[in-house]
Amino acid sequence: MLKTALSGFAASPVWTVGRELTIEMAITAAVCLIVTFGLTVLLLRLILPVLVAKKVGQSIREEGPEWHKSKAGTPTMGGICFIIAILVSTLALFVIWTVRGNTGFKMIPMALTLAFGVANAMIGFVDDYCKLLKKQNEGLTAKQKFALQMFVAAAYLAMMAITGNLSTALYIPFVGATLELGYAAYVVYLLVIVGFVNSTNLTDGLDGLASSVAATVAVFMLVCSFLTYNSPELAAISSALLGGMFGFLVYNHHPAKVFMGDTGSLFLGGIIIGCAMMQGQLLVFIIAGFVFVFEMLSSLLQVLYFKATHGKRLFKMAPFHHHLEKCGYGEGKVVTTFVVATVVLSIIAFFGIR
Repeated sequence: MLKTALSGFAASPVWTVGRELTIEMAITAAVCLIVTFGLTVLLLRLILPVLVAKKVGQSIREEGPEWHKSKAGTPTMGGICFIIAILVSTLALFVIWTVRGNTGFKMIPMALTLAFGVANAMIGFVDDYCKLLKKQNEGLTAKQKFALQMFVAAAYLAMMAITGNLSTALYIPFVGATLELGYAAYVVYLLVIVGFVNSTNLTDGLDGLASSVAATVAVFMLVCSFLTYNSPELAAISSALLGGMFGFLVYNHHPAKVFMGDTGSLFLGGIIIGCAMMQGQLLVFIIAGFVFVFEMLSSLLQVLYFKATHGKRLFKMAPFHHHLEKCGYGEGKVVTTFVVATVVLSIIAFFGIR
């Protein structure tokens, strides 16, 4: 039976058509992961003393859990390190592919996705810098941040459309059908993209939480790049993202020695949702990363319920990871719960891929 299954896999369209490409992808992904991991750890080791010396520390919400007060002053904006590492490894691939003459059109959406991640990181950097200047946990206003995110997302969608890399047909997982949205697709994509980017930002509230969930989603994307899409571009980005998250977790696991800041969390959201757009699998990727989405929904529901009931709360505290803390979950248990949930959601999402 095992022999039959293996021979069936070897004869599958993906493996037969791209056997050499798949082997090359595996080597590329492994190198990307290792390089990004090593460079992230090295950069963090170099920059941490600088952040401490410059007192680039995190401010803590006054209404947050009491035990979080001890985190005040922990170096932030560490996301810069894994962003640089990811860009170095992926840009090196661009150079190698170009020298070898592999200048396929798919490199354009890959470049646009990386640029979109960086653009969101720049918004996060401005927000982090404003927080440091004000010495409080509020940087840009919500309206300012939203306006900038809408502009960046609109520019990304426009460039994807101009280069012929954006479809207005939305694939519906598990149904095997597509829904043609026409011009309405741009509005739907815009709102979903901005919402998802903000959801990763809200998830970054506990030691190792956002980085662990992002690493799990990166594993999902890497598996998909081999088993379903045969996509060297997705393999490169996802392996680099995975290496960056593993490297960051060396210093970000509990008790965290550094936080990624909005700089890092907005970059993560931009990269993940950008990969979803690049593959034309928006809803599939959202299912895999639904833990991020639920964090955003919990905050939204909290606000709506509070207003509707004139002061009552749906959760003990939002986002949801703080609710679990208030229920007695330790940070490690919350992170483990979210990672396990993401693994389950990723498996479900995988079976929804066309």
